[in-house]
Amino acid sequence: MGRWLAIVLVLIGASSYGLLSSYIKIAYDQGFTDAQITPAQMTMGTLFVWVLILFHKKSWVNPFKGPWIKLGLIGIFGLSLTTVVYNIALQELNPSLCIILLFQFTWMTIAMDCIAKRRWPKRTEGLAIALILAGTILAVNVLETNWEELSMLGILYGLLSALTYSIFLFFTGQVVSTLPPLMNSAIMLTAALPFMYVLYPPTVFVGENGGTLILWGLLLGFLGQAVPTVSFNIGIPKIGSALAAMLGSVELPVAILAAYLLIGEPI
Repeated sequence: MGRWLAIVLVLIGASSYGLLSSYIKIAYDQGFTDAQITPAQMTMGTLFVWVLILFHKKSWVNPFKGPWIKLGLIGIFGLSLTTVVYNIALQELNPSLCIILLFQFTWMTIAMDCIAKRRWPKRTEGLAIALILAGTILAVNVLETNWEELSMLGILYGLLSALTYSIFLFFTGQVVSTLPPLMNSAIMLTAALPFMYVLYPPTVFVGENGGTLILWGLLLGFLGQAVPTVSFNIGIPKIGSALAAMLGSVELPVAILAAYLLIGEPI
């Protein structure tokens, strides 16, 4: 697979994740909570990937012949925790501010790459970090924002989601696996489910509005787990974590535009 195709896949994965926050906010407005949305999203996203494997015979391999432990840990501490803390942040803050906080994964991932390789940021990376930080200050309108009205818990969880997301991006680029990308994704997501069910028991599916919750899970799992995880597992090993982090910045304009079009949030 060519480098440009890998770049396009990372952009698709990031754009899909950018759409997620507005739809989650709509689900919250319908009365669902993060304790319902999070397990529905993760469960349906995992099922999506296994269905894809079912129809892709080249992915029918023994998952235990690859680095399944490392992939599982990435699923737990990267994918699962990002979903948990980001969904909590969305209950506390508006989608645009949440995506700006999550957006800090760009410089965090570059920093991780520099620390791991014991190098200084490249000139282009340094410029990217400077633009991201300057853009963040402008985007949140620091001087005119009434910080007392904002949830500090939401801000904390938003920044924590950036850290866990950067962990996912960084280590996805570090793990060498001979398994098909779909199987890598399935291992990550499946390993995350038991951890998820400890925090949020799957009994929510048999409660009131269980059918509607499953439908929301299908949409959110597709956008937040299936598309990004598969796209990143294919693309990131080809281009590296640092470039993937910069390409991931497309999440911000996609998320803000989606918030404007879907829920009428002003830009």
